Amino acid sequence: MELRHLRYFVAVAEEGSLTVAAERRLYTSQPSLSRQIRDLEYEVGAQLFVRSARGIELTDAGKAFLDHARLALAQVDAACEAARRAARPLKPTFAVGFLSGQEVTWLAEATRVLASDLQTLEMTVSSEHSPDLAEGLSTGRLDVAFMRAEANRPDLEYVTVARERFVVLMPSDHRLAAFDEIDVHELANERFIGGSDVAGPMRRAIENYLTANDVAIEPAHRVHNLTMAMSLIASTRGVALLPAYAEKLLPWSVTSRPLKGEAPTIELVVGYNRNNRSPILATFLSRIDQIRQ
Repeated sequence: MELRHLRYFVAVAEEGSLTVAAERRLYTSQPSLSRQIRDLEYEVGAQLFVRSARGIELTDAGKAFLDHARLALAQVDAACEAARRAARPLKPTFAVGFLSGQEVTWLAEATRVLASDLQTLEMTVSSEHSPDLAEGLSTGRLDVAFMRAEANRPDLEYVTVARERFVVLMPSDHRLAAFDEIDVHELANERFIGGSDVAGPMRRAIENYLTANDVAIEPAHRVHNLTMAMSLIASTRGVALLPAYAEKLLPWSVTSRPLKGEAPTIELVVGYNRNNRSPILATFLSRIDQIRQ
């Protein structure tokens, strides 16, 4: 009995047809496949298939044989993969996290920084909320993260890579879309969508800006990611202040306008754990000036 006999048997059992198994999965002729199945039945010493009105069906012996055949094939595949892994030198890993949406811009920049090293390392990427990124850095799940500087994280260090201005987001057919720039006082009587505690740095930046301009607004909704904000803007005809990177992700139903005067800004930082001794991290940090904006 050979492995090909088991593969042929499983293919016929799953397809319920010698013809279909031969043509679509095994790329052999139906007569040749029939001979292989007969040879297998001879080796096993029992009839494995029976013809019926619905095609080829397993006998009781065939049903019993199927589970063991699948297991044997799975073990062979696992053995092959284990051998391939053992033959390959292990690559060091470097885990990069992004504040949701920021990967659109910054994944290419992170890749560029490590371009000369990518063939010798395994880089993984995740997209999360900023507090989750901070937790990932603290626990060692992540090596670096493009994020907001989170308070009360004494184990983390931050390097500012960009300062983003806030813009006004609104429905594409909103009355304020007629303006080239938006005076912040125009937002006072609109349904305002603010930031939640999950987006703490963004929420504080917005609230400080509104307070400085004597604009009192009680948000109708609070959100912690761009997808939620844009959905509410479109569905409730609300407005929001969001960092300008959101403009790269706008659906047709949402548009943006700059603020009149000096707009508030928020820092995007690269965070890392000061106790992380990864040589790849050291290399990344040594080249970070290449991507600062």
